[in-house]
Amino acid sequence: CFPHLESPSVFARILDCDKGGHFSIQPAEGFESSHHYLDKTNVLETVFRTMDGRAILTDFMPPNVSESSAVHEHQAVLRKLVCSYGSLSFTLEFSPRFDYARCDTQINATEGGYLATGNNESLFLLSPNALDIIPGQATGTFTVQAGDTIWFALYYDHQHLAHAEMLEHQLNVTIQFWRNWVHHCINGHCIFDGPWHEMIIRSGLLLKLLTHRETGAICAAPTTSLPEQIGGVRNWDYRFNWIRDAAFTVQALYNLGHVEEAKNFLAWFIKICKNLDDPSALQIMYGLHGEQEIDEIELSHLSGYWNSHPVRIGNAAARQKQLDIYGELTLAIYETSRYGEDISADIWQTISKIIDYVCKIWKTKDAGLWEVRGNPKHFVYSKLMCWVALDRGIKMAEANSYSAPLKKWHKTRNQLSKIILEKGFNKKLNSFVQAFDSEALDATSLLIPLMEFLPFNDPRIEGTIDATLKHLTSPEGLLYRYVSDDGLPGQEGTFILCSFWLVNVLALSGKRNQAEEFFLKLLDYASPLGLFAEEVDSSTGELLGNFPQAFSHIGLINSALYLGKAKGRQPMGPEPLGNEA
Repeated sequence: CFPHLESPSVFARILDCDKGGHFSIQPAEGFESSHHYLDKTNVLETVFRTMDGRAILTDFMPPNVSESSAVHEHQAVLRKLVCSYGSLSFTLEFSPRFDYARCDTQINATEGGYLATGNNESLFLLSPNALDIIPGQATGTFTVQAGDTIWFALYYDHQHLAHAEMLEHQLNVTIQFWRNWVHHCINGHCIFDGPWHEMIIRSGLLLKLLTHRETGAICAAPTTSLPEQIGGVRNWDYRFNWIRDAAFTVQALYNLGHVEEAKNFLAWFIKICKNLDDPSALQIMYGLHGEQEIDEIELSHLSGYWNSHPVRIGNAAARQKQLDIYGELTLAIYETSRYGEDISADIWQTISKIIDYVCKIWKTKDAGLWEVRGNPKHFVYSKLMCWVALDRGIKMAEANSYSAPLKKWHKTRNQLSKIILEKGFNKKLNSFVQAFDSEALDATSLLIPLMEFLPFNDPRIEGTIDATLKHLTSPEGLLYRYVSDDGLPGQEGTFILCSFWLVNVLALSGKRNQAEEFFLKLLDYASPLGLFAEEVDSSTGELLGNFPQAFSHIGLINSALYLGKAKGRQPMGPEPLGNEA
């Protein structure tokens, strides 16, 4: 998707092999390949091996390190091909399809390369090799010998005639940019030490990639319609800023030492809140530039990933009511502002207005954390997060002498506590459940002690852990988020984030060895590049859902932090989300 994560795609072959569009550079004959990131960077290397030689293709997108750079100059994909030994023939295919392949593409030769146009947009391919132009495609075959280096550069809406020395400089700048970013991060956090250290670094690098530089918004995942069930209809567009996802992402980045990213998001979001006439207008999600209108459209001309259709752009969940967002936002502000100390009077007024609104609406039903498309319910997790909004609001007001209707907030918090314990706990199952007076279990119940609603040694928490292990766990030991009807056909895989929640609860319940065993088992399901999707078919190891998924990597970071704490290590920064004690 160019020029932004949420822009219409130009290369979407993952969603339709024939129509989606692609830009490929690969050996013309049979080959083997492997992929890896350069150490502590988001620079990708692909190693090609054939009977006759070996070559390395390096792909990266340069960071915008200059405020004065030309528009779109850094919205580019740069590709360096080096032959390390022997001789290889390569084929290049440049087949962009603008606007999700909904319009025709024109390609013409121009100075230094090839210009593709469509949908009033353009892509410029800088190529040292002459290519043949056929309708909608530029293609060619060339040979590289040992020691040869060839650069290709793809620019959005910008014909940039960069030379090899300039591109090599950009590669070095990019490598240094990522390593500098990592350096003042978890390298100094002994609490993250362990065999999973490199995966924590990779998770942090991913979360940085999902953070929009211009606005501070945080994308849930950079893809749309990668299915939760192959051949099924659970295909959603995740290229948006969910309040819930972003609040947890902010906390993960903050725990890694990246305070700037955390504060940028909160500043962006508080600006949105301040511009609202009423907290009721707050949406559960926004576009990465703050867009409020997010219509869901089906692209029937695309076949979908492994024929999993429909392919969707936009997300109708934007119109849902989800009460948990107020608690997640308040908690993120509370913990990334040193428990409220850094909040200005102006910001506090905005926060106070949101917490006041929780007092009005906590008794209503909603769609819940999982955005079910069935009837609204009194979801226990939604009530829990309303309680969290009030609890953290009270703590901020009392600790910092902020003006607040504390009598009303205390009363509402007590009412929430009482009804959660009365209607959210099922004595027959000896467990907290998904919704009031329900017998359906939900992995969100594991968050109750993490949010400090009850202590870990409370018998109701111990019963909930036992019930979760018994009823929501796959034979391989991974967790489903729930097994109840959600208003949609088909099934889904085990939920990676929920499995990390189990690790957290076990670690803080004194079951460190069991927690570490679960954690290491989870890491085995990452892709070869150390990335997670939203879900996994635990029986086959196949990743499911949009990829890579911020939520999953947030879970990984916080679980490593909890395990470190369980081993007696001390964090240098604040605690993970929901556990500052």
